[in-house]
Amino acid sequence: MSDARRTDAVLLLVALVWGSSYLSAQTATAALPVLLVLLARYALSALACLGLVATRAGSRGGPRRWTRDELRAGVPLGVTQAAVLVVETYGVAHTSAANAGLIISLTIVLTPFLDRTGHPGGLPPAFYAAAGVCVLAVGLLMSGDGFHAPRLGDLLMLGAALVRAVHVALVGRLTVGRAIRPLHLTTVQTLVGTALFLAPAARELPALASTDAATWTQLVYLALFCSVFAFLAQTWAVQRTSASRASLLLGTEPIWAAAVGIALGGEHFTPLTGLGAALMVTGTYWGQAVERAHRRTQAESLLTATG
Repeated sequence: MSDARRTDAVLLLVALVWGSSYLSAQTATAALPVLLVLLARYALSALACLGLVATRAGSRGGPRRWTRDELRAGVPLGVTQAAVLVVETYGVAHTSAANAGLIISLTIVLTPFLDRTGHPGGLPPAFYAAAGVCVLAVGLLMSGDGFHAPRLGDLLMLGAALVRAVHVALVGRLTVGRAIRPLHLTTVQTLVGTALFLAPAARELPALASTDAATWTQLVYLALFCSVFAFLAQTWAVQRTSASRASLLLGTEPIWAAAVGIALGGEHFTPLTGLGAALMVTGTYWGQAVERAHRRTQAESLLTATG
């Protein structure tokens, strides 16, 4: 397998893992309280990250200490990431895994509204049209068998998409131009998340002792694969391909979420939700392509002006 194909395969695997995380979270929260699931996910992720930091530092003889920039970025990002996961996990507990993965993909079109660094002159009209397609898609996904009041889970996933967009925009503001190691930053975030959920979930901790093997498998999968592996694999792959290709492949996450929900979760689409799923994928890919092209044009114009 060539290096390019290997990189593409890793990015698709990351998208698949993230897409499957909604069904795993739904399964885990059916057996355990949401806050306990989040505490277990964060604690297991933190232990794995600390082990990797110690191993890499020992093998390379490098410093184990965190820099000031890593701590300054990691603490607030840990808080916003925890906010994303708590809203997202409560949401997936009250809707289908397929709907959760599709609605959360709104982050792709919400983030450019918050992060204006690449398009100071405003976004092109086509981007707003793509966002409109996504809004229509959300309405169809919420409709289920027919139009009715929005379900709690779908509304929570909408909130999660907005909070995730804030988190993504904040990542750019706090990390660009700073010497920040991805593994160390992730470790800080997982430690912050563990600390945030420890007190609220402490009363439920005895429930972990009686948890069956199937639920523990879901918790380990969420922590080690959907958190630690996915982030590190994404970083490795993005360094070996173009940003455009990486975003295109990672953008298949909602497709995998729907596929996993239908194949393994026994979920199904009505004609209305099927149309909503198709429009959501179309709208997010269209919006992503428009924003990427606009950002590239802005960068080229700036180079021409300064050249």
